[in-house]
Amino acid sequence: MTNRQILQAMSGLMAGMFVAILAGTVVANALPTIIADLGASQSSYTWVVTAELLAMTATVPLWGKLSDLFDKKLLLQLSLGMFVVGSLLAGLSQGVELLIFSRVVQGIGAGGLTALAQVVMAAIIPPRRLGKYAGIFGAVFAIGTVAGPLVGGVLVDTSWLGWRWCFFIGVPFALLAIALLQRTLRLPAVARREVKIDFLGAFLIVAGVCALLIWVTLAGNEFDWASWQTAALTGAGALLLVAAVFVESRTAEPVIPLGIFRNRTVALTTVASLLVGVAMFGGTVFLSQYFQVSLGKSPTVAGLMSLPMIFGLLVSSTVAGQVISRTGVWKRYLVTGAVVMTVGLGLLSTIDADTSFTLLSVYMAVLGIGVGMLMQNLVLAAQNDVPAGELGAATSVLSFFRSMGGTIGTSVLGAILASRVAAEMTKGFDAAGIPAGGDGGGESRVPDMSTLPEPVRNIVEHAYGVATADLFLVATPCALLALLTVVFIKEKPLKTTSGMERLAEESGAVKDTDKTVVGG
Repeated sequence: MTNRQILQAMSGLMAGMFVAILAGTVVANALPTIIADLGASQSSYTWVVTAELLAMTATVPLWGKLSDLFDKKLLLQLSLGMFVVGSLLAGLSQGVELLIFSRVVQGIGAGGLTALAQVVMAAIIPPRRLGKYAGIFGAVFAIGTVAGPLVGGVLVDTSWLGWRWCFFIGVPFALLAIALLQRTLRLPAVARREVKIDFLGAFLIVAGVCALLIWVTLAGNEFDWASWQTAALTGAGALLLVAAVFVESRTAEPVIPLGIFRNRTVALTTVASLLVGVAMFGGTVFLSQYFQVSLGKSPTVAGLMSLPMIFGLLVSSTVAGQVISRTGVWKRYLVTGAVVMTVGLGLLSTIDADTSFTLLSVYMAVLGIGVGMLMQNLVLAAQNDVPAGELGAATSVLSFFRSMGGTIGTSVLGAILASRVAAEMTKGFDAAGIPAGGDGGGESRVPDMSTLPEPVRNIVEHAYGVATADLFLVATPCALLALLTVVFIKEKPLKTTSGMERLAEESGAVKDTDKTVVGG
């Protein structure tokens, strides 16, 4: 494919990826209003967030495996169609039960988009040219991440729109993506052998992952970390995953081919992706709360304050991708990105309620630059080192573990945040001579800062500032471990043929292995 044909095909992929990211971020600032309007409980609040994340994370490997067996274009359009159905159901929900169900449907569609977009890119673009296009996807990821909460806050604050448009707004993008894919994406047909889908393995993987994700999401909030619920969920999850490994090792068409982990590059990039998920998502998801509670900013302003990190990610992913495509050298950017990400998290561990926005912007930009150089290029390294027939499985495994890391990091660091805030507020109240509970219950929930008297507000701001800094301090060793993992990845020359060409060659459909690529 020529550069123009690739860009045309990517227009649909980028619209689809933007939709997937938007689904997970647009409700961030709108959820309090949504839950109050539907008359739901705090546990329902948790499940509205968790349902989409669980469905997306658990189904990513399934979509990846399906992409190795069936038409990738059709699967992409199917996932977009599921997203449209889920979005319409969510926007029309009159009760929290339907809203949670619709979020599951959205999550399944988003899981397909997350896995398949990168799989299709690897199928049509040679690894040597993939870097610059991966950088564009990094930019779309950055825009969707920062635009989601900002758009959600604006929609909720606009009286003639309201929270339902947080779900409706993604529908036009999804329909546009379906149309663009139909018009621009051309994947050559490749003869495939008779295949069987491992439904038992798929069920065991999804059930085991869901049990563990439910545990890390709810532990520390709905029940204690050391409790019978923890024992039941972790035990069930472990047993199901052990059974899944047993089944997957003996079936002809496993959902996750265990053999790919014998590939050193895949194994190391998988570990690095998990650690990046913990460090990046677990550390930064609480920044918006820090902006609003500790710095006293509005939801809209809090969204805008994330721009330095997003711009850093956008610039570094785009520039690094262009340079990698031009030179064919990639490991140095993984190592540099891991170093810069570790430094950025370390710098953010020094913030407090009095940190200036200028200094905070520099710290966030450093973190964004590191993540931009590292995250997408881990996928590039893995895709370059696996057979074409396993591109889908390898790509989805990396996406799966990155999402898993983000879920674990968010849950564990959220529990640490709650504990540190409670301790700091108690210490502050004791020092100020304010009776316990003088914050109106702020130790167990996020307080409404506008209703607090001046002395209490200062204590709460300080507590959230100190606690948020501690989160970045805890996340820093995860980034350091990611750096050590990346160092051991062996750099291999980037291939100059696309996944579809390699698949045709591997299946014997193409004999001329010296075939060149237009524009390569």
